[in-house]
Amino acid sequence: MNRRDFLALAAGASYTAGLPALSRRQDNPIPIIDTHIHLFDTARPQGVPWPTQQDRILYQPALPERYRKIAAPHGIVGAIVVEASPWLDDNQWVLDQAAQDPMIIATVGNLEPGQPPFRQQLERFQRNPLFRGIRYGNLWGHDLARQVSDPRFIADLQVIARAGLTLDTANPNTALLAAIVRVTDQVPGLRVVIDHLPQMLQPQDTRARQTIQAHLQELSGRPQVYVKISEVLRRVDGKIPQELSFYRERLDELFGLFGENRLLYGSDWPNSDQWLSFEAGLNLVRDYFTAKGRTVSEKYFWKNSIAAYHWRKRTPTQPEL
Repeated sequence: MNRRDFLALAAGASYTAGLPALSRRQDNPIPIIDTHIHLFDTARPQGVPWPTQQDRILYQPALPERYRKIAAPHGIVGAIVVEASPWLDDNQWVLDQAAQDPMIIATVGNLEPGQPPFRQQLERFQRNPLFRGIRYGNLWGHDLARQVSDPRFIADLQVIARAGLTLDTANPNTALLAAIVRVTDQVPGLRVVIDHLPQMLQPQDTRARQTIQAHLQELSGRPQVYVKISEVLRRVDGKIPQELSFYRERLDELFGLFGENRLLYGSDWPNSDQWLSFEAGLNLVRDYFTAKGRTVSEKYFWKNSIAAYHWRKRTPTQPEL
């Protein structure tokens, strides 16, 4: 064995050593793109708008180096950072963090469509190829449902679509789903990603449930709408079930609606630390999608993320179509 072959073998062994047993049994483990993480630095002089100092779990620096140590042993080769701050300058702060670590393949920022500075701000940040879109929904005092009737807001979403960027939305409820239907009616060329849909609570009222199902059914027929299988875990009577059987019905429902081409993996790190370990959350969805075969797993764990965000690889370990 020559030195080059030895180094390649050693690199492969290092890569698979930290993977869960399910992946170690594969001769060719599937690379994973995590489409939903957050970065912030609680040690900054100006602090952070989220999380609060009262949050004993989350209030600590969440930076690329810490994420890499947690995620890389599980086969994750790239991540997309989703905004965690309404402060304009934090869009640049996240881009600066991403520039220092090629594991970060894209960022989703926080800007306000419909406001006079929006287009100038968008032009500023989209000059950076890592900037792949914005998030707008039920957070930071925003409400997508209130904005869809504003012609200026819709015109700015058209600008996002023409730029080839993506709109993330959170946190899903009946009104947000209805608003996404209206947005995709008015801006059909806009790619939309629904964050954390597994976590949306189902109302007890039958008519309300039927309304939600009607919205989801409508969105399922729109190929530009993607769904993150993120925030899957639930707390029931103070406990968090870890058995796939507890979550299978909900996952089956979303898979049945949106299919193998439009579901994305997202860990929601470090917010996920409030639930179970990073590994536990990943293994749950890994078990579910691995059972559907390699083709489906590859789409969920990385191929669909390229279709949704049009990111570009930064390291040789990151996959490409």
